[in-house]
Amino acid sequence: MTRSLWSALALAGVTLAAPQAFAQTEFIANSFYNAEHPLSKYTYVDWGPAVEKASGGDLVPDIYTGTVLLAPRATLQGIRDNVVQVGHHPAVYTPSEMPVAMAVQELGFFYSDALPVLLAVTDWSMNNPTQLAEWKDTGVVYLGGYSTPPYILFCREPVTNLEEIKGKRIRTAGSTVSEWVEEVGGIPVNVPSSEMYSGLDRGTLDCASNAGSDLIERSIWEVAPHTTTLSTGMYYSGPAWGYNPDFWASLTPEQRKILMTTTARAIAQLGINYTKRANEALDEAAAKGNTIHEPGEDLVASVKAFQEKSLANIYTTAEEKYGLENGKEVIDSFRATVDKYNGLLEGIDRNDEDALTELIETEIYDKLDPATYGVD
Repeated sequence: MTRSLWSALALAGVTLAAPQAFAQTEFIANSFYNAEHPLSKYTYVDWGPAVEKASGGDLVPDIYTGTVLLAPRATLQGIRDNVVQVGHHPAVYTPSEMPVAMAVQELGFFYSDALPVLLAVTDWSMNNPTQLAEWKDTGVVYLGGYSTPPYILFCREPVTNLEEIKGKRIRTAGSTVSEWVEEVGGIPVNVPSSEMYSGLDRGTLDCASNAGSDLIERSIWEVAPHTTTLSTGMYYSGPAWGYNPDFWASLTPEQRKILMTTTARAIAQLGINYTKRANEALDEAAAKGNTIHEPGEDLVASVKAFQEKSLANIYTTAEEKYGLENGKEVIDSFRATVDKYNGLLEGIDRNDEDALTELIETEIYDKLDPATYGVD
């Protein structure tokens, strides 16, 4: 089936039959971000040729980026219906179906170092029994995660202190940061990141919170002249690579091992380059006329105070908001995994792709059995 015909059928809502594995296994891989966005470039665009090369042409991902095939909120259903065989899906778009992933995402407001969180969420999500049960119930096989750099504020007007943030409609991701926005007098708005540009352009949003790279990758600098480098947490919930279970089961253990190995390197590349790209984007946006603001002391203090207060309530949030019977166990195990990778990264050159890849393979993928992982 050609790319254009597949797209036409998918966009028309036609349910497609599962592709059969054969000597050359072609499959559809989808990221709704544009091709140059780090969450497409390193996890799909660069990863696809690496998979084909590592498999000697046996595995051939057909990479789609942007929303031509699936809108962000439709990705999970697209994976389950086998419209795509693997896709990126943030849990925030389907929170009722991924309460465990959303519960640990509540901790995102408390972290500001992306690399240990990236490795931790990947490790934890493929080993924690409660999270594994959720992936199975949801209808995906999780093979790797992601983490954004710290989210900062892109605004139509300067927002650098508590007075200026009052009344501002701010695109947020996650309920904890939304609660902080409400506490300081702002109005949280839950829309996909793909709608930030249009919302800022029309004025339905006053600010948007996302990774700094979006200033350039999504041209946010055009509609938000002011950027405030206030860290409002990071986002890492949901699979960067979520596979259709039937497709995953159709692969041989050798093919699954190749996907694990290439994913390990892709995660290392993402960990090195996403934060680097976010920092570069600030300089590029400034050169285009964007004003980069440091947050005022009162704004920073409000975040720290809210973090301290919210951390004390995180177990209640997991149990009452997301319905986890073992909320404390889930939250504590995730925090312990982040602590583990903070320790393992000590002494490692964070810009050494080979060293990071080796760490990821040794600590995560080498401990999975490709004959059984994700297979009923």
